[in-house]
Amino acid sequence: MNELTTDLKLLHEATLNNLKSSKANNTLRAYKSDFKDFGNFCARHGLNSLPTEPKIISLYLTHLSKNSKVSTLRRRLVSISMIHKLKGYYLDTKHPIIVENLMGIKRMKGIVQKGKKPLLINYLKTLINVIDDQINNDFKKFRDKSIILIGFGGGFRRSELISIDHEDLEFVPEGLKITIRKSKTDQFGEGMIKGLPYFSNEKYCPVFNLRKWLEISKIKSGPIFTRFSKGLSLTDKRLTDQTVVLLIKKYLNLAGIENKNFAGHSLRSGFATVAAESGADERSIMAMTGHKTTQMVRRYIKEANLFKNNALNKIKI
Repeated sequence: MNELTTDLKLLHEATLNNLKSSKANNTLRAYKSDFKDFGNFCARHGLNSLPTEPKIISLYLTHLSKNSKVSTLRRRLVSISMIHKLKGYYLDTKHPIIVENLMGIKRMKGIVQKGKKPLLINYLKTLINVIDDQINNDFKKFRDKSIILIGFGGGFRRSELISIDHEDLEFVPEGLKITIRKSKTDQFGEGMIKGLPYFSNEKYCPVFNLRKWLEISKIKSGPIFTRFSKGLSLTDKRLTDQTVVLLIKKYLNLAGIENKNFAGHSLRSGFATVAAESGADERSIMAMTGHKTTQMVRRYIKEANLFKNNALNKIKI
């Protein structure tokens, strides 16, 4: 009997580990961070956070709705639910008091989401020109240009961009193949390959600039985008995804462009928007960005065609 109890305990622990492993570390951290806020809310009001009940969740969502977007409320709800699952508790997130409350909040607030600005071709070229004109150190110049141009050219998420290793690269006559081993929508590591062709203008060519960066940095293995020490000596330490954001904002600022509404995602959305403007269909855009559904890609296409297919163009005044 004791052996059976021990076996069940081990199975229970292994099952919990499997549940934790089903989510990426970044996702788990986000769940914990969201749940911590919920826990603080419950503590302040003498309520139970784990396990909790739908009525308390509904109160929390109403509390959040004063200063948060509807998308934030949805994310918090998912986080609270997942923490309950991981701890072995059931939480009915489809309970009417939660669902109806969310619907009411949506009606009151509206659900229009304003994302970060895409980095379009004119701004992309401006950033590269600024780097060429104002950065004297060739190591920093070609590293930063490569980050921006590869990030844009491949429609990369910033986490994917800084995760590229030298072993993931294959230069071919047509351009460059980059293997993405794991991404936000590919948690099981099935992988995908992105192909970046050569541009006719070397100055703005992702492949040319990356080759130049690898040549002068002498990077032969491991991460291709690494940090500098204080003395601008290259280290073998991989950049963080936050560095991508800081670089974009830095060079926008040097170019005299307001950078508040730009972020790391601006490279990815910029690629999708420019590709749509140039006539690329949603399937080819998704093949590069790795989007699993058409919803977001169609938003980019719709924005790209805002003036191109505008009915007002047919009116002659």
